[in-house]
Amino acid sequence: MKTLILMRHAKSSWGNPNLPDRDRPLNKRGMRAAPLIGRWLVEHDLVPDHGFVSNARRTAETWQGLALDTPVTFSKALYHAGPHLMIEVIERSEDECVLLLGHNPGSAELASMLASDPPSHPRFDQFPTASVLVVDFDIANWRDLPGRTGALRHFVTPHDLV
Repeated sequence: MKTLILMRHAKSSWGNPNLPDRDRPLNKRGMRAAPLIGRWLVEHDLVPDHGFVSNARRTAETWQGLALDTPVTFSKALYHAGPHLMIEVIERSEDECVLLLGHNPGSAELASMLASDPPSHPRFDQFPTASVLVVDFDIANWRDLPGRTGALRHFVTPHDLV
């Protein structure tokens, strides 16, 4: 059994129009959301064995805000990656439970590809900032990751937790 925790970065700031997109930090709402999601993951016994995180500033700050005691790999390839590249990153893992932290639209597209029975949550298709999808797969190796065959365990947004 493998578990994927797919997360979109927390809300970022657009306050400095001269800042390159990759360097945008979290805003105040994002700084509140990341620890909220981190606590939720711990409370639901969903601390991943490894995190794969885009190397953008907002994703790195989101990861830091989660405050998980988990090894992490920051990846340039995950910066605005599409779902197929995201799957390639996951397939390299040997871990049972991985968290992939990226951006939209890739995160939303991957979420819709992986869950065989998508959640009825009204915001699932938008995959809002700091959203988390948890999907279980009945596979022994991530290289066997099939499309649309994951068993949905959770979909949650920070708004659901306040």
